[in-house]
Amino acid sequence: MPNDDSPTLLTVRDAAERLNVTPRTLKYYEERGLVTPSRSEGRYRLYDEDDLERFSRILRLRALGFSLAGITEMLKRPLETTEGGRNRYSMDSLQQIRDGLAQQIESLDARIESVRRELKEVQKLKSELADDLNYVERRLAGESADELIRQRRAAAASKRAGSKGTKA
Repeated sequence: MPNDDSPTLLTVRDAAERLNVTPRTLKYYEERGLVTPSRSEGRYRLYDEDDLERFSRILRLRALGFSLAGITEMLKRPLETTEGGRNRYSMDSLQQIRDGLAQQIESLDARIESVRRELKEVQKLKSELADDLNYVERRLAGESADELIRQRRAAAASKRAGSKGTKA
């Protein structure tokens, strides 16, 4: 005789059907770390009512246009029931969500700046290699090594003179 006190566990297919999404959607949110279902002995995903409620929150927030990073931050905070019976975040929770999102943006800004510096370095290297390639291709085309070296020295002197002018 089954125990009526045990929670109902749904397979990924049944949970997806109940939430009106595809099984792949549920697996995607699990891959992103938003939900962690239990597993059967055969390693099948099993979802309880708490998992379904969490999925419902995720789906509502996605429908409102929130990013997965924002949703992840929101899921860390509990909802509180208002006098009208609606679930909302407290001001304290909203402040914590705001701080978490701001911290993520600051981190991304730092990454962007780092990538910009790296891009600038790579562009400089590309320019230098293009000059080297041009020299070798012109030598292969039969141009005089002495003349090409004279041109490279003149170009280098011109660059140095130009960079001194911009530093002043």
